[in-house]
Amino acid sequence: MMRDLPQLDDRIFLTDSGLETVLVFDREMDLPLFASFPLLDDDTGSEILSDYYALHATIARDHGVGALLDTPTWRASTAWGEQLGYDDRGLHDVNVRSAALLAAVRTRMSTPETPIVINGCIGPSDDGYRPSMLLTAADAATYHRPQVDALAEGGVDLVTAVTMTYAAEAIGIVDAARSVGLPVAVSFTVETDGHLPDGGSLGDAITGVDRATDAYASYYLINCAHPTHFRTELDTTAEWVERIRGLRCNGSRMSHAELDEAEQLDSEEPDVFAAQVVALRTNNPQLTILGGCCGTDHRHIDAIGRACAS
Repeated sequence: MMRDLPQLDDRIFLTDSGLETVLVFDREMDLPLFASFPLLDDDTGSEILSDYYALHATIARDHGVGALLDTPTWRASTAWGEQLGYDDRGLHDVNVRSAALLAAVRTRMSTPETPIVINGCIGPSDDGYRPSMLLTAADAATYHRPQVDALAEGGVDLVTAVTMTYAAEAIGIVDAARSVGLPVAVSFTVETDGHLPDGGSLGDAITGVDRATDAYASYYLINCAHPTHFRTELDTTAEWVERIRGLRCNGSRMSHAELDEAEQLDSEEPDVFAAQVVALRTNNPQLTILGGCCGTDHRHIDAIGRACAS
């Protein structure tokens, strides 16, 4: 395992892009509940995933930067797994295998110039935009602990709570990771006004998680939002901004509600998108983890690499 987390240094790390939207809109695949992890259950699906990650690792190597790749497990927790026909054993197994798939990519493709970090992706227990039930921190720790255990067994370098909509669930995931000694990051999503879906501010969410967990999280990110949705939130000298190390932005300026209803992919041109992402580093040089979320593909990640180089 690579527990020293090289992405905490000053060098750039490119992430992968919007896996699920790439599969649905570009590959025209059916993903029930927007879950990509079932692809691991057959050779064809595993090959599709392996090729996706290898392509993004190649882009990082081409630009001489690091790569941070997420396991395809955003939906691989109990509530979602049950709806897809997975029992506890099946979910444990698929989380372990997801880490193994990325470990194989790393073995083939990592270089001293391009270290590859394997991130265990942990999604929300409920809808990623409009949760119908909010967990307490204690309940969230209990709910997410089995997935944390499985990803740790699989050998991920860290786990990240992705598309978090409120602080309590993020606190629970951080506590679950801390209980097994695994590094963890937290990625919040925001609406077009820069606030979390629960109406709270990004700053309050980050400081709240840090306060409740003794700042155990290695860093924070923002994902599933366009750069224009939160750029003013970062225009401050507040200490919490320094805790944000990564951006995984949407390629669309649409709101979450509009994205939910969209039947066609909406996405900016890669160079336009990349310029906006990289521009956020002007006042926030600690932003070293850069990549995409919904509506982005390998072209957007390649454009970020070019923009960083220039």
